[in-house]
Amino acid sequence: MKLNTLKPAAGSTHSRRRIGRGPGSGLGGTSTRGHKGAKARSGYKRKIGFEGGQMPLQRRLPKGGFKNINHKEYFAVNLSTLQKLFDEKGLTKIGIAELKAAGLTNGRELVKILGKGQLTAKLEVEANAFSKTAEEAIKAAGGNTTII
Repeated sequence: MKLNTLKPAAGSTHSRRRIGRGPGSGLGGTSTRGHKGAKARSGYKRKIGFEGGQMPLQRRLPKGGFKNINHKEYFAVNLSTLQKLFDEKGLTKIGIAELKAAGLTNGRELVKILGKGQLTAKLEVEANAFSKTAEEAIKAAGGNTTII
């Protein structure tokens, strides 16, 4: 072993450039940042979508869509669900409280009865809205609908 053949262990050293350590290092002065501009300043952080001052793409494109402020979101309950409640629990009057007790709604949602499925039971149904087919099916079975 000779001193002129000694080397650090593989992977123990880094070939990192020491930037900003004076003019003798060759990497002093502006420290590879160039002259002036945002990237030359300390604390620079490029914003997402920044295009060098050009109007960014997300601002050049037109806005799309429309959100109706009067739109009401309903929780849908089908006739088949009402029939199932009648079969399992024997309910003849079904309102929002009964649907909440059955775990179908949280009680704060607006409920709309839809006409999917068969209804043979005579029910009194209370809800915020009914589809035409659901209302006709409930009345055809001898039941009654009430809008809350």
